[in-house]
Amino acid sequence: MSGSYRDLKVWQKAMELVYRVYEATQSFPKHELYGLVSQLRRAAVSVPSNIAEGKGRSGDPEMILFFCHARGSIHEVETQVLISKHLKYLDEVQSHELLERAGEVARMLNGLMTALTVTA
Repeated sequence: MSGSYRDLKVWQKAMELVYRVYEATQSFPKHELYGLVSQLRRAAVSVPSNIAEGKGRSGDPEMILFFCHARGSIHEVETQVLISKHLKYLDEVQSHELLERAGEVARMLNGLMTALTVTA
């Protein structure tokens, strides 16, 4: 797989998710700044970061491992979005959008990992 990590559509979509998470968490209560806000933002940032790190590794098995880490972070984001919705920090529209974006990134990662596994 040639090119930069910035050329990967999944990385681009993951970056969009990060931006949306930051926007959505701006309105969370101040007492959540070091709790749920921090957790959600860190999990979201971890997704494109792991994709980039995986792309920079020397072989497909290492790349797949980091893509797996990114997928794990996506599941963290989804869980934290559901918690935020339950606590009414996010409304139905916000939570739906974030879950849709996270789901799209997860599906793209799954497809990429499958393709890399077949060629490895």
